[in-house]
Amino acid sequence: MSRPLASLALAVALAASACAPRYVAPELAVADINAPYRLASGDRLRIIVFGQDNLSNVYAVDGSGRIAMPLIGAVDAQGRTTQQLAREIEGRLRAGFLREPKVSVEVDAYRPFFVLGEVTNSGQFPYVNGMTVQTAVAIAGGFTPRGQRDYAEVTRQIDGQLVTGTVPITYQVQPGDTIVIKERWF
Repeated sequence: MSRPLASLALAVALAASACAPRYVAPELAVADINAPYRLASGDRLRIIVFGQDNLSNVYAVDGSGRIAMPLIGAVDAQGRTTQQLAREIEGRLRAGFLREPKVSVEVDAYRPFFVLGEVTNSGQFPYVNGMTVQTAVAIAGGFTPRGQRDYAEVTRQIDGQLVTGTVPITYQVQPGDTIVIKERWF
């Protein structure tokens, strides 16, 4: 192969590789979808205190990551699992209010996810269990004609830090994620 032809082939290969998605966030790549769900602001919780109808209700996790319950006041929910929160509530009720409290906590409504960029209707949407980036885009009305259909950029809070990475369209979405669909070049 002649030198100019080799240079042209190298330039084409580099240009093609520049268009390919780069999966830049290993934290997103190893995120365990089977890990227990961690509560955060925007979640709504159904809390049942067995035998205590006046304490059983739906509580919202506020902006500071807490819920406010009668008798025991504010309880930190941010970053805890539903089981951890149930044990905390039981402990507080046991400390002077109820003899042997039994508490159940379940997520009534997950915090929303967000879709931005090259979709028909960008905005905030209610989370549905098991959704992927592709189903999130479908909920947002589908891709615009210029939308990148192979990958997306996802921003997620992991261990208190916002992590952004490029992921395939089949990537599992979690509550609170922000999905950005970029514009494609061709």
